[in-house]
Amino acid sequence: MATTPNPLAVHYALSRVAERLLLTGHSHQAWPDVGFRAQQRAWLDAAEFLDDKWPHAEAQAAEVRRGFARLLGVHPEQIALGQNTHELVTRWLSALPLGARPRIVTTDAEFHTIRRQVDRLAEEGLEVVREAARPVATLADRLASRVDSRTACAMVSSVLFDTAEIVPHLDTVMAKCHLHGAHVLIDVYHHLNVVPFDVTTMGLADAFVTGGGYKYCQLGEGNCFLRVPPGTRSRPVLTGWFAEFDALERAAPPRVSYGEGAAAFAGATYDPTSHYRGAAVFEFHQQQELTPERLRQINRRQVGLLATTFEALDIDPAIAHVEPMSAERRGGFLAIRAPRAVEIVRALRERSVYADARGEILRLGPAPYLRNDQVRDAVLALGDVLTSGD
Repeated sequence: MATTPNPLAVHYALSRVAERLLLTGHSHQAWPDVGFRAQQRAWLDAAEFLDDKWPHAEAQAAEVRRGFARLLGVHPEQIALGQNTHELVTRWLSALPLGARPRIVTTDAEFHTIRRQVDRLAEEGLEVVREAARPVATLADRLASRVDSRTACAMVSSVLFDTAEIVPHLDTVMAKCHLHGAHVLIDVYHHLNVVPFDVTTMGLADAFVTGGGYKYCQLGEGNCFLRVPPGTRSRPVLTGWFAEFDALERAAPPRVSYGEGAAAFAGATYDPTSHYRGAAVFEFHQQQELTPERLRQINRRQVGLLATTFEALDIDPAIAHVEPMSAERRGGFLAIRAPRAVEIVRALRERSVYADARGEILRLGPAPYLRNDQVRDAVLALGDVLTSGD
C-alpha cells in the first residue's frame, strides 16, 4: 500500500522524521530545520558584533516572548523568560510571603520541577499539602478546599505529565486563592501548543503560568517562561541583575530595586542561542499555520489512531491497557498502563521505536510531521514486544 507523504516532514529533514518511528512528541519533538540555521546565525552575530551582540539577542528574546504570549492569550510584557522552569519557579517561590503564610497546596502528580522543590521546602519546615490528583474530575474542587488564610500558593498542572489527563475547572482554585489572598501557579508544559490555552476564557487572568518550548512547541532547550499577571509587584529573593537592568546607570538605591511585572523575575547573563532558535521556530509555525487549534486536531486524530490500533491488538489488560479517559479529557499523548513499561521502552528501542515511560505508564506521543503508517507501525511493534515476552 502506498503511503501518503506528510508535507510537514520535509521541514524536519535533519531529524529524519520521515524515516524513523518517533513517538516521543510529548517529550522531545523534532526541531524544524530553520532552528539549525538560527543557531548558526547566533554564532555569526557573536563573531561579528562581540559584546555588541546583546541588542540582536534581545530582539530574538522579544520574538520568543511574543510567541509564548500568543499561545497564552496575553501581552508579551507579561512574559518572563528563563532557561528552564525550575529557575523561574524558584524565583517565584522566593517572592512569596512564606514566613507569614507557611503553607503550599499542590498535588501528588506534579512534575519533578515542582515535586522535588516543595519536598525540600517541607524538610525545612514549610507545610506542604498534597492533594491526590485522581480522580481528575474533582481535583480542582478538592484542591480549592485545601486553601486557607495560611496558604501562600497553590501549584497545579493543567495536564498531568504521566497520563496526559486534562485537569478541568482550574478557575475554581483561582477563585478560592483570590478569596484568601493566595497565589496560583499553573504548570502548562503538557498543555501548551497541543491543547488550546487562554488565561482569560479559562478564568485564570490572575494566575501565574509556567511552561516551555522543549516539548510541543519544538523550540528545544533554554526556552521557558513565567507569565506574570498585570499589576504584579514582586521582589524575589532569588534575583538576577537583569531584574534591575533599567536602573543600572543610576545611583544604587538604599533598597534593592526591581523592574515592574515580569521584569522583576528576569535572570542574568545567559546563552542567547536558544532564543534565536525559538524565534525562528515560532515564525515557522506561523508560516505553516500550525496554530494550537490545528495542532489539537492533528494530535487528536493521531492519538485516536494510536488507541484504536492498540485496542485491535487485543492485549490482555493485565499486561497492558490504555489509561481510561475520554478523548476530550486527553492531552497530547496516549498513556498505556503496563507493569513492565520501562522494559517495554527498551525493547521498542531495539525495534527502532522511540517512546518513554513514567513508572508503570508507557507514553506514546505523536507529532504533526508523522504519517499514519508510521503511527500504526509503531503500535504493531509494541504488539510484537507484548506478545513475544521481550
